[in-house]
Amino acid sequence: MTTEFRLAIGAALRQDRVRGNIRRAMDGLVTKRREAFPDPQERESLRDEGAAIRAESVARLPELLEELERTCTGNGIQVHWAETGADANQIVLGILRAAGANAILKGKSMVSEEMGLNEFLQRQGIEALETDLGEIIIQLAHEAPSHIIAPAIHKDRAEVAALFRKHFPDQPPAQQIEELTALARTVMRERFRGMTAGLSGVNFAVAETGTLCLVENEGNGRLCTTLPDVHIAVMGIEKVVARLDQVPTLLTLLTRSATGQPITTYVNMISGPRRAGEKDGPTAVHLILLDNGRSRIHADPELSATLRCIRCAACMNHCPVYARLGGHAYGTVYPGPIGSILEPQLQGLAVRGEMAEASSLCGACAEVCPVRIPIPRLLNRLRYEAVSTRAASPTLGHGSRRLVVQSGIWRLWSWTCAHPRAYRALTRLLGLLRRLQPTRLPPWTDTREAPRLAPESLHRQARAAGFSDRA
Repeated sequence: MTTEFRLAIGAALRQDRVRGNIRRAMDGLVTKRREAFPDPQERESLRDEGAAIRAESVARLPELLEELERTCTGNGIQVHWAETGADANQIVLGILRAAGANAILKGKSMVSEEMGLNEFLQRQGIEALETDLGEIIIQLAHEAPSHIIAPAIHKDRAEVAALFRKHFPDQPPAQQIEELTALARTVMRERFRGMTAGLSGVNFAVAETGTLCLVENEGNGRLCTTLPDVHIAVMGIEKVVARLDQVPTLLTLLTRSATGQPITTYVNMISGPRRAGEKDGPTAVHLILLDNGRSRIHADPELSATLRCIRCAACMNHCPVYARLGGHAYGTVYPGPIGSILEPQLQGLAVRGEMAEASSLCGACAEVCPVRIPIPRLLNRLRYEAVSTRAASPTLGHGSRRLVVQSGIWRLWSWTCAHPRAYRALTRLLGLLRRLQPTRLPPWTDTREAPRLAPESLHRQARAAGFSDRA
């Protein structure tokens, strides 16, 4: 069956320019990560520490979220709970209406992409203005992010220059990266003036102190969170950590794994609205905690490891499948290996179960994950859940990809393997009929040669060589 996902893969493989851009970008990020961890022993020690911190955060999630709400409220941050993306959008809209805002500055936030916030606000007559350079580029191009830390990584310099010429014809033409960055800065500086509300994501929220940690390189995030009177922070509930002293380890892992940087240019620690005597900062800070299926993931002891993710994208940068397809082929907010375990759980296996099959299971993603998420094992678990009829499974859409014929074949094969006489008879029969074996088994043989059955089974060859079943 040719599904929408498979059609998108076929289209992606025909885009040579995009594939070249992504390949070069991935190679650069892989090299930078390798250079950022020159000492393997230190790297593995950091990964152990990071995995332990995130495992603790996930294990204590309900308790830490309650503590986070108490400490944030104590700091003057208004905390909101959203069960779905639609709920979160309505909360944002209510805050903007109360503030009299008809536009909002946006720092980079994958959760807002998950909510479909920009499209929702547009329908309400409110402009959502992206401020991260990569997000600006894809907003101008009317595209979705193709990578979770570098949204426009699929575009090259010439494409960005052409895009800027089209949208900013009154500005001096720019060609070089420095010129393009300066042009974006000039345009955006004007838009920052007089804005009432700003929105950001959250990298980590500290339950102990009620602190929202946000890292970035361009300064736009700091402008979004300090210039407007109202700051709205949106985060998935899994971003909470227990203590402030856990954040340096996670930041070290995040920045080195993502871009090879020892630390980002800006590290923002937001602990409340502007206080008496302070000269800048918002007068109101809102924190929206989005569930959107994460509680369901948390309920499964094995699959809950998905929630450890710190969104560094190292798994994407090292994934041979992502490097050849790019993010748009997945058709989801979160692409690549982490998307292939997260999206089927958020949206259900009936909708996104095919993503778990888009992996070679080479294990590169698990080898580089800074918090040791066992992605290949979880992919296999989701593949099992997709065809399982286990009634107790908390995974949305479990069993939805079960095919009666396929299930019957595997049952027959299982029975045959458990009965030696039947197995020997079957393999001998197949060996005799090997000339009738089809040479084409589409779509598998579209890119491979069909394997040929041996004239004699390995078992018969071993016996002929003198090996005994009873040895």
